[in-house]
Amino acid sequence: MRASERAVEIVRILSEEYPGARCMLEYGKVPYRLLLSTIMSAQTTDEAVNRVSPALWEAYPDLVSLAGAPRPEVERIIHPLGFFRAKSASIQGAAAWLLENTGGRVPESFDDLLRIPGVGRKTANVVRAELHGLPALIVDTHVKRLSFRLGLTASDDPARIETDLEKLVPPRSRTLFSHSVGFHGRRVCTARKPSCAACVLASLCPRKGLA
Repeated sequence: MRASERAVEIVRILSEEYPGARCMLEYGKVPYRLLLSTIMSAQTTDEAVNRVSPALWEAYPDLVSLAGAPRPEVERIIHPLGFFRAKSASIQGAAAWLLENTGGRVPESFDDLLRIPGVGRKTANVVRAELHGLPALIVDTHVKRLSFRLGLTASDDPARIETDLEKLVPPRSRTLFSHSVGFHGRRVCTARKPSCAACVLASLCPRKGLA
């Protein structure tokens, strides 16, 4: 089976295994909060962000109040997430950028999203998929790990992985691929001790990097 055929089959199997696969960040359908939550999710879990973000939104209920908030107070609220100084600078910078450049609207263009402080390819793809319904390959830690183990890429660079997956995963399936692979990575194909015996992808997986 060619890699492109395996990718399509992986999407089919995982979509059946995880019919509820979706973005796990809770943002109350407020677009800018999704953007900021995704920035905060770097190097931590969505669950951790969901525990911290309600206090942030309560303290600073709009972009104006957040952009102008005292930095130490923002750092105090998001401290549990790690890298809190850099993340505080990024989310306040992003809030100020949105106010100055779009009147608070979260842009759709990939290039425009990348101009926002703290926004990289992963965050831009989350926003495009969740807010704008556009096909997106979201290379988070789970997609990065599983794409290698499944033999869909030989790279550990997220941008290169995204390029490799674009050649294999049809546009209509890219967001579903990202979310379902993410669910599988959290529940079965974990970083330290993957449950290969219980894996629905066992027959398709070369188990690269595993003994």
